[in-house]
Amino acid sequence: MKSMWVLSATAFLIALAGGLSITPFIRKLATHVGMVDELGERRMHEVPKPRIGGIAVYLAFALALFVAAGIAITKGKFGVVEMHALLGLLFGGTLIVCVGLWDDIMGMRPRFKFAAQIIVALLLMLYGPDFRIHGIGDPFHHGRWIDFPPAVEISLTLIWYIGMMNAINFVDGLDGLLAGLTAIAGTFLFAIALTKGHAVVAIVLIALVGAVVGFLPYNFNPAKIILGDSGALFIGFIFATATVIGDAKSAVTISLLLPLLVLALPIVDTAATIVRRTRAGRRITEADREHFHHQLVFRFGLNVRQAVLLIYAVCFVLGATALALTSAAKVF
Repeated sequence: MKSMWVLSATAFLIALAGGLSITPFIRKLATHVGMVDELGERRMHEVPKPRIGGIAVYLAFALALFVAAGIAITKGKFGVVEMHALLGLLFGGTLIVCVGLWDDIMGMRPRFKFAAQIIVALLLMLYGPDFRIHGIGDPFHHGRWIDFPPAVEISLTLIWYIGMMNAINFVDGLDGLLAGLTAIAGTFLFAIALTKGHAVVAIVLIALVGAVVGFLPYNFNPAKIILGDSGALFIGFIFATATVIGDAKSAVTISLLLPLLVLALPIVDTAATIVRRTRAGRRITEADREHFHHQLVFRFGLNVRQAVLLIYAVCFVLGATALALTSAAKVF
């Protein structure tokens, strides 16, 4: 356990240092080549801002995993199974960052972006069974396992990946909101992974936390750089994958219910958005300013910082609740 804490601390610190040092470079690069988020009706900022901050988070995250995995292999902590999971995660993460970057730079029609997300998820499922949701524990018989048919397995996994990536993308509407929410949710999910003894999930999550914490000083209101789709889709992908990778008979190693609870705010907001736009006869992908975080500003009169800090507090309470449930009940 001590070596796991040392490995986690190493991954966090490297990702943190990477986020702090790489972000200014990415900001200058984006400004120099004109990769900025222009003003518009649905934008919350008053001046154009570099919009490819997700590249900094991705690079800091990948650097931390690279070093942590090397140490773990040297110390005999990671074997073929663990490295297989990490390689698949990095491969899929790289693909989804490229999808987001293409949208940030060139613009991408929603249906094409949706199709690209499906392709990435399918490629991961083809890469190995660790990236599929195989079944669920019988809630009425402790220790009994219920396997899903292949069609259900594939469909549920796709829904999980697509739903998580888009839920996280929807919540990225205020300066510092998604980065801070990711840091809080990721920390609690990291703690839950440690209690379950899942080293790969723990390292992945703490590396993500370090990367976004290093990015946050440049992203908090007033932001000097924003995550963009490259960052939002990548974060959603990591959350989705971290809750799926594991042994074939563990469906979601730290349980689907726990990330659903920790990330309840963006998930509920996404569900409400789908219902609201469907009832209004609008496309689901049509952007608006009616998300929960927008309502805190426009309806309740909070400023951006107050709204973001309030959402941080809600996320913290949800994460603490999930961690308490994990400690109190063995059914998870």
